[in-house]
Amino acid sequence: MGSTRSRHHNPLGVDQCESVAPRGAAGFATPARYGRLVGFWLLGACLASVARAQAADPPATVAFPTTDEVVTPPVRFKSFADSLAWERTRLAATKAGGFRVVVSLRERVVMVMRGADTLRNATAAVASGLTIEMDGRSWTFRTPRGRHTVLRKLENPVWRPPDWLYAEAALSHNLALVKLQPGRPVRVNDEDLLVIRNGRVGLLNRATRAFSPLPADEHIVFNDTLYIPPFVTRNRQVEGELGRYALDLGDGYLIHGTTDPRSIGRAVTHGCIRLGDEDIEWLFANVPAGTPVIIY
Repeated sequence: MGSTRSRHHNPLGVDQCESVAPRGAAGFATPARYGRLVGFWLLGACLASVARAQAADPPATVAFPTTDEVVTPPVRFKSFADSLAWERTRLAATKAGGFRVVVSLRERVVMVMRGADTLRNATAAVASGLTIEMDGRSWTFRTPRGRHTVLRKLENPVWRPPDWLYAEAALSHNLALVKLQPGRPVRVNDEDLLVIRNGRVGLLNRATRAFSPLPADEHIVFNDTLYIPPFVTRNRQVEGELGRYALDLGDGYLIHGTTDPRSIGRAVTHGCIRLGDEDIEWLFANVPAGTPVIIY
């Protein structure tokens, strides 16, 4: 690309797919003045855009599968003993007393119960169970079973993507992965440094010292490297992808809405539990903080 400061804005979209783009491919048709881009449409709840900043060939279109094309395999018990353990846990959860939320990962359902009465029964999207590995680290996308608590309720929640999101993108597009560090500029070409200023990642012109912040909802890709922004930056905040409401269970796990209703009922998330709009709105209105959540 003629200038690394030429950028194209595409909103982030967190969804699940398993596409792999060849090195140098572009996911979006772009005007010539914008240069090259790599588009990301990722697995989970949990970024579908990129600032691709390097010189290059004409972009090639990458076709990503839709959610309907991602087949969710049937859930099978590991053994007869496993099926018995699951059934015992299910009975204990559903027959427990008091007001509670019960989540069956196998059946992909969220139940709000009071004693033996089921007040709400909602189909959910649950964790995929997939594992990814990169640079000596691995992430397995599971929802932790056991007893949890609704720690707080969030309206219009903002998502701060974990490192696995960036590892996923780098693996899908054959990119190196580097964490940006405050106070450690990265030279991306003869003119510009990649720096962090006032909570934003941007380009600092070495000659004029002018700072140009990068779009906060795009991946940061220069010279075949995807840079992970620090948690403290605006570039690590994604609005809208968790739906309008969320119940925080702690340790990064949420029961939340979704921008992709087609995912409901499937094993496609990175660990969170997704509900449709009406169901998460009902839970937000009727399930107070402090409510136990039993997941099996």
